[in-house]
Amino acid sequence: MTTRTIETKRDLDLFTKLAENMALPFTITVTKGRKVSYEQHKLEHLWHLEASQQLQEYTADEYRGYCKAHFGIPIMCENEDYREAYDRIIRPLDYEKKIEMMQRPLDYPVTRLMTTKQKASYLDKIFIYYTGLGVKLTEPIPQNDGG
Repeated sequence: MTTRTIETKRDLDLFTKLAENMALPFTITVTKGRKVSYEQHKLEHLWHLEASQQLQEYTADEYRGYCKAHFGIPIMCENEDYREAYDRIIRPLDYEKKIEMMQRPLDYPVTRLMTTKQKASYLDKIFIYYTGLGVKLTEPIPQNDGG
């Protein structure tokens, strides 16, 4: 399986060349948006660490698993293929096993499959959740959009 983010004409040209050289038949799936940014990924991990240090109830990975299950899965299940796989593999499990599936070493894929827009929504939900528990989180520096 090959995943590409097309952001420039060159990206599109390279992907077109790749497709021309692939053996037929094959399937291409197009998703609007781009994959999660490094900055979003880094911020999420920082917030889980801050929550674990301040609340001292769970590890950062346990908080991460909770957030993936409670906030990430509903976002990803808007995609029919993802929802079908989740319903078949994860939904039948009891709650504790679902949370465990979200953590390492199993790490069921949720956030790494998100677009930047989905991840922004996910981070908003995490921010509301943690600050509602009294956690002081590092706030991201607003990006200058040139306007």
